[in-house]
Amino acid sequence: MEYIKLYNGVQMPTLGYGVFLVSPEECERCVSDALNVGYRLIDTAQAYQNEEGVGNAWRKSGLKREDLFLVTKVWISNAGEEKAAKSIDESLRKLQTDYIDLLLIHQAYGDVFGTWRAMEKAYRAGKVRAIGVSNFQAGRFFDFAHYVELKPMVNQLQCNTLIQQTDIEPIHAEFGTKMMAWGPLGGQGVDGIVKSEVLTAIGAKYGKSAAQVALHWLTQRGVVAIPKSSHKERMAQNFDIFDFTLSDDEMAQIAQMNQHDAGIINFGDPQFVKYLIQNYG
Repeated sequence: MEYIKLYNGVQMPTLGYGVFLVSPEECERCVSDALNVGYRLIDTAQAYQNEEGVGNAWRKSGLKREDLFLVTKVWISNAGEEKAAKSIDESLRKLQTDYIDLLLIHQAYGDVFGTWRAMEKAYRAGKVRAIGVSNFQAGRFFDFAHYVELKPMVNQLQCNTLIQQTDIEPIHAEFGTKMMAWGPLGGQGVDGIVKSEVLTAIGAKYGKSAAQVALHWLTQRGVVAIPKSSHKERMAQNFDIFDFTLSDDEMAQIAQMNQHDAGIINFGDPQFVKYLIQNYG
């Protein structure tokens, strides 16, 4: 496993297992399989309603808590300092842990500054080792990061070989923020990665699949990837990406695949914001 260092010194694995859309009933089994394969970063969220499955899986795994990196996110309905603080304690209970390795604001809506104050307090109290945001696109991220005391250590965004998020990289660099990629093999309507001729041809040189090349391309850039699969064999394939290095020419060739710089979801679209707030706020 390879790691990146957050600006507070915390070491974060560059590859993890995500449980978005994994049912509460299946989560414990899936996370158990992922831990057995070798994953040590598990990404969940309050909104996924499967934190308890993650907690049950790691508790039964026999692994030491310090060998795991648990990530969860505060949902819109828990926005605001008081509600967020209570929700953090509830996440700790469900995850069966005394601390969360990385806590994110899930969406850039509601009282995000109140939520951040609760997260800063949790961080200083030792309940959280690192804090960040999720789905904060460039303008919103800059506005938020400019005004908060502790700058976001991570921003989780849709990022892959077709959606490369290059425009936000200089802004992240300004604040020392690392990127974490959801949908690293597609997701949310993106196709073409696992069947890409470019990635397949590059992979053939190393005995790797297009998907493995796509994941390695992210981690080689210092982007944390969290692929999801409910099949243990696929989990193992996604994990087997650290025994080769892409050349500069290959990295540049893959960079030419970019179709979107900010993802296919416009998180600033008033109708999208209205939908989220009215249904989940």
